[in-house]
Amino acid sequence: MNARFPSLFHELTVGPVDLKNRIFSTGHMAVMLENGLPSDAMVAYHQARARGGAGLIILEAARAHVSGVSGRPAIRAYDDACIPGYRRIAQACQPHGCKVFAQLSHPGREMTLAADGTQAVAVAPSAIPNERFHVMPQAMSSDLIGDVVAGFQAAAGRIRQAGLDGIEVVASHGYLIAQFFNPRVNVRTDTYGGGFDNRLRFAREVLAAVRAGAGPDMAIGIRMSADEKDHDGLGSAECLDIARALAGDGVLDYLNVTAGTSAGLAGSVHIVPTMAFEAGYTAPLAAALRAAITLPVFVAGRINQPQIAEEILNSGQADMCGMTRAMIADPLMPDKARSGDTEAIRACVGCNQACIGHMLNGYPISCIQHPETGRELTFGTLAPTETPRTVMVVGGGPAGLKAAATAAERGHRVTLYEASQTLGGQINLAQLLPGRAEFGGITQNLSREASAAGALIELGVEVTRELIDRVAPNTVVLATGARPYAPAIGGEEDAHIVTAWQIMQGAANPGSRVVIADWRCDWIGLGLAEQLARNGCHVRLAVNGMTAGQTIPQYARDKWLGDLHRLGVEVIPYARLYGADGNSAYFQHTLSGEAIVLEGVDTTVLALGHQPATGLADDLRDWDGEWHVIGDALCPRTVEEGVLEGLRIGVQI
Repeated sequence: MNARFPSLFHELTVGPVDLKNRIFSTGHMAVMLENGLPSDAMVAYHQARARGGAGLIILEAARAHVSGVSGRPAIRAYDDACIPGYRRIAQACQPHGCKVFAQLSHPGREMTLAADGTQAVAVAPSAIPNERFHVMPQAMSSDLIGDVVAGFQAAAGRIRQAGLDGIEVVASHGYLIAQFFNPRVNVRTDTYGGGFDNRLRFAREVLAAVRAGAGPDMAIGIRMSADEKDHDGLGSAECLDIARALAGDGVLDYLNVTAGTSAGLAGSVHIVPTMAFEAGYTAPLAAALRAAITLPVFVAGRINQPQIAEEILNSGQADMCGMTRAMIADPLMPDKARSGDTEAIRACVGCNQACIGHMLNGYPISCIQHPETGRELTFGTLAPTETPRTVMVVGGGPAGLKAAATAAERGHRVTLYEASQTLGGQINLAQLLPGRAEFGGITQNLSREASAAGALIELGVEVTRELIDRVAPNTVVLATGARPYAPAIGGEEDAHIVTAWQIMQGAANPGSRVVIADWRCDWIGLGLAEQLARNGCHVRLAVNGMTAGQTIPQYARDKWLGDLHRLGVEVIPYARLYGADGNSAYFQHTLSGEAIVLEGVDTTVLALGHQPATGLADDLRDWDGEWHVIGDALCPRTVEEGVLEGLRIGVQI
């Protein structure tokens, strides 16, 4: 029994399966398939979490029937070719005491494109449109319903052949089974629509088919949203009634609880909730279901630390905690918690940038703090250096910290120099904005890794060419960051113009009426607008793009845009700044070329991006030693690119 986390590391029996602890990785698309089948990269990805101590891994949603195939690649569980890939994942994870479940799904109307990029023929219980993807589905015939049910049974049989331990049926997030549940989406008049039991008929047939295909030795569960939190979505009372009915049928071994729906923008933000949501906020939803049924209840939703999971389990809100992004950020999190080394855990900050952000763009998932995730075959094991070198890292932002940590871990003699008295670079600004304090954890995590690896850190030291000549390192890594880009603006001598940095640092008085010129279309403009609006300012956010937050992951953006609307912030798209004066800010519509004049302006705030700080690089042009430039000093981007380049250069040296 673990003294600090007795509940978290207590075994749990789920039907015929014994789990060694209460930590599981939820089904999530890793984008690591090859021709619809698990790849070597996917095997290595899941093996890393099994090796790190996870009790259960639920694999990503696989398609049980060809009618559910979309432009978003998924495991083809309707094809015998899936069996070897599933088997390889099981054989990689099970020796570590980690059980492996598959997930079977059908998106129904929640699909936009077919595999060839054309608009898909989506199917659903009824021809009721999807709001988010603007899809009008085809109502399923009774023959197709029967064929899909048979597909679930056949897919379950393939998963059993592969040697997995269980199967989870997806009825969450507004996908096909949930569409049958919902009387506002399912308006059928046959035996699959109308009354409550008729609307549950499809789910019951699918679950019975999966049990028949899986046999008695596999655990069978269902994933449900306990509240879809969207217009026309299933409410918590409806979900409770559905869960109680299905749990009483004697087919299920567990219920996996989440929130949200893919059908609308408001509900979709709960699919992968950002740092804007309270940690563990879905636990009360799970608690309501757990009080009504006798099956084990799993829950997921912003459970990013073992102490949060322990509290949820201890309070009886759930029996198992999904900690997916926690293990994306730190695959070793379970074992670190079990051994009591909680200070070494690299906590997920809920930024969604490289995990769900990558997935939505069709790229393998990773983590901005831990780019080794998703790249296990390349960076899973760091080879010790055979020729230790003296390495000087200049700059204590995320790029410099990762470079120092990686190089020191490999055996180099590393000293990191930071000109200010604090590490973190622009993270120190980001964490000042509303709801962004958690982002500061990145600095804590990276600086701890650098120190633990043996890197020395010197604060308050500005590195010059003279210092480099005096120290005479073998290698210099420049991670000197960037500064705000502030181009010449017509009329600026008569206007009050400040940078985003000055507002975040509290170094400028914005007055009562503010215009933010947002070229970046990222978190800076959104965060500034929220901060100033909450401080009582009248705020207009003029973005050089289609919408504010265009360049950041959609679930973070959409939650923020809803908040700004409630705060009364006016968002003006397609706006290119070209001038300002004492009372107005002048923009040009990027498409029509016509003027956009915003009057009654006290302050124009510039969020126009950054320029690399290249002074020291310029001074090293004729230096004979080895030197490299990484992060924003190379090209201003985000934390993700800086940390990845720090990793790469630390491996290269």
